[in-house]
Amino acid sequence: MTLPVTTALACGLAALLLVLSWAVIKGRRIASSSIGDAGDKNLNRKIRAQGNLIEYAPLFVILIGLAESQSDRTTAVVAISALFFAGRLAHGYAMAFTEGSPTGRQFGIVATFLAIGAAVILNLLTLVS
Repeated sequence: MTLPVTTALACGLAALLLVLSWAVIKGRRIASSSIGDAGDKNLNRKIRAQGNLIEYAPLFVILIGLAESQSDRTTAVVAISALFFAGRLAHGYAMAFTEGSPTGRQFGIVATFLAIGAAVILNLLTLVS
């Protein structure tokens, strides 16, 4: 069994994690801090952008993998995955590379929650059909 949507999503999220991790590494060098944020608000935002992705991405990839493997609703799986990725991209960019753009963060949060909710519903629908 192949899971092309899940594979593409996981690869995209891994690439985003690398970008956010690099931003943290650069921020730590600038702040001369190997642990923590040294009170640097910019570094703190970068760390939270990275951490926030790590908090949401694994469960979502599992949900999408389950949906893709158990249902024939490929269009829904692609759309939900794209929404999640767009949300994580917007949130990560807003947190790590701006002054914490409220618009990017808000879109990211809403898109992430909608995508997770949609993935849960899609999986539950698969159970009852």
